[in-house]
Amino acid sequence: MSDKSIEKAGEGVNMASLIKNNIRNYSMFLMLALIMVVFAVLTKGTNLNSRNFTNIFIQYSYVLILAVGMVQVIIIGGIDLSVGSVCAFVGAISAMVYNTGIGMGATLLVALVAGLAIGAFQGLWIAYLRIPAFIVTLAGMLLFRGLTYIITHVNPIGLKDDGYKQIASGMLDSKALQMGGVHLTALLVGVLVFALYVITACISRQRDIQNKFDVTPRGLFIGKLILIGLLVLGLSQRFATYRGLPAVVVVLGITVFIFHFMMKNTVLGRFIYAVGGNARSAKLSGINSELITFLVFCIMGLLSGLAGVVSTGYMNSALPQAGNLFELDAIAACYIGGVSASGGIGTVVGVIVGGLVMSAINNGMSLMNIGSDWQYVVKALILLLAVFYDVYTRRKAGLG
Repeated sequence: MSDKSIEKAGEGVNMASLIKNNIRNYSMFLMLALIMVVFAVLTKGTNLNSRNFTNIFIQYSYVLILAVGMVQVIIIGGIDLSVGSVCAFVGAISAMVYNTGIGMGATLLVALVAGLAIGAFQGLWIAYLRIPAFIVTLAGMLLFRGLTYIITHVNPIGLKDDGYKQIASGMLDSKALQMGGVHLTALLVGVLVFALYVITACISRQRDIQNKFDVTPRGLFIGKLILIGLLVLGLSQRFATYRGLPAVVVVLGITVFIFHFMMKNTVLGRFIYAVGGNARSAKLSGINSELITFLVFCIMGLLSGLAGVVSTGYMNSALPQAGNLFELDAIAACYIGGVSASGGIGTVVGVIVGGLVMSAINNGMSLMNIGSDWQYVVKALILLLAVFYDVYTRRKAGLG
């Protein structure tokens, strides 16, 4: 069979079936768009201006970083309640290290190693000593919060200069790349990101065609590329017309790319989904499920260390109470982003969109001067609806 006939067969996907199979993946995108439109009306367009877009990414970037790790934990059927306390603990350690004058690069490395060590410590109890993740990470939440209070003496740790906070609120910009108040660096990066996405999407589609998998019809595939291009370039334009490309967006983008690639294109990623789908079957298939669980919690610890640095940089000090409820925001982002409460289902891109849904709601309500009490109520209802939607669709499909 020729490549053309294979492609034609692959594209012969019933439209109703296509929509049904992908509604779970795209519903959160529709939800995000709807939320932005509603708040645009209620705030008279304030939520869509360049400054507000930049502030959203700077203020909620550490939650999005945590969500990248949390999606892997939930996929294998686990949970991590300790990430907020780990962020506070690692943030305090990194502030102390930075104040010695060692430099930001070395400070970041220390924070990542500390987070990785914490993840390995908890992963050991969960994977090899078979203590439930809920219990281990609940203990970790109390342990590392207590250790944070001990090393900080319940007092904020100030930073000796502004070098630390550049990772959270600094901008990647060059005066040579400015024109009429527009920061061209952000636009160039946006074009580069979109080009890389198109190349990888086309390669992936061609591979699926060669393997005789069902693929999206060519017209819809091109439409999807155009829509994503408009989104990427539109976001780049928002950054370009304010202060330029935030450094934390680059950090977040690299993190998302690495773990999205890992989950979709590596053996480790396939093993994570296998363990989450059915740990017993994965074990019988020769997969070392204990090692996979251990590695997932190591990754979670590593990303908690990174989020701790980013949140400390955003606050410009290490606060003993930092990280409060970070774990709940990360978990909510996962469930809203399409991760199944039963494990085995979820994507990195999906949880980023879920995190942006939560941040857009928080931001919109703040612009409307709605108190934090009502914000908690709204977030709770959205989380309940997201999990209900997951359970309902699984039951309807006969999966649980």
